[in-house]
Amino acid sequence: MTELTRPAISPESAPATQPAAEEAQPRRLSSFFGDLELLVVVLLGIVSVATAYTSFQAALYDGLSASAYSQAQNSQTEAESLYLEANQTYIRDTETWSRLTELSIDMDSADPVLAASAEAKFDTLHFVAVDEALDAAIIWSDEQNAEGGDYVSPFDSEEYLGARFSMWSVEDERSDAFFADAERYNTYGDRLQLSTVLMAVSLFLLGVAAVVRGRRTQWMLIGFGVTIALTATVLNSFVPFVWF
Repeated sequence: MTELTRPAISPESAPATQPAAEEAQPRRLSSFFGDLELLVVVLLGIVSVATAYTSFQAALYDGLSASAYSQAQNSQTEAESLYLEANQTYIRDTETWSRLTELSIDMDSADPVLAASAEAKFDTLHFVAVDEALDAAIIWSDEQNAEGGDYVSPFDSEEYLGARFSMWSVEDERSDAFFADAERYNTYGDRLQLSTVLMAVSLFLLGVAAVVRGRRTQWMLIGFGVTIALTATVLNSFVPFVWF
C-alpha cells in the first residue's frame, strides 16, 4: 500500500498568526476612537442646542427687562404728576383753612355788621372750597381739640392725608414694583448671558477634542467641556422659563 505523504509547508507559506494579532489591536483602537468621536459629536449637538436655548431665553429676558423699565418710568411719571396734583390740593386746603379760621374769629366780633359779613363769607367759602375730605378733617380736628391738650390740626388726620395722597401712593408702589421686576429680569438675563459664554467655551473644547488624536488629551478636553457645560446648565436651572 502506498503511503500518502503530507506535503511539507514552507515557512514562507505558514499562516501569519502573529501579524494578525498585531492587526487586531489597531482595529480595536480605531473602533474605540471612532466611538469617542461619535461621543464628541453627540456632546457637540447637545451643547449646541442648550446654547441656542440659553441665547433665546436671554433675549426674551432682555426684552422683558426693557419693557418693565419702560413701564416703571411711565408709572413713575404718572406718580409724580399725581403727587404734584395732591400737593397743590393740600396747599389750597391749608390756605382755605387759614382763611376760615380768620373768618371764624371775625364772626365772634362785637360788631354785628362785621360778624354777619364774616359769617356769610365763611359759609360761602366753606360751600365752595371745602370738600368731603377736608370737612371730615375739620370735624375730626374740632373733636380732638374739644378733649383738651395740644392743638390738633385738620391736616394731621391720617384719613385726610390718605384721601389726598392715596392715588399717588398706589401709583408710586406700582412704579417700584415695575422697577423691581426690571431688576430681576435683568439679573436673569445676565445669568443667561454668562451661561451662553460658558457653553461657547464648552463647544470650543469639544470641537478641539474632535480633531486631536491623543486619547488622553481627548478625554481631558471632553471632561473640561462637559464640566463647563454642566456648570452653565446648573446656572440655567435657577432661571424660570419664559415664553412670548
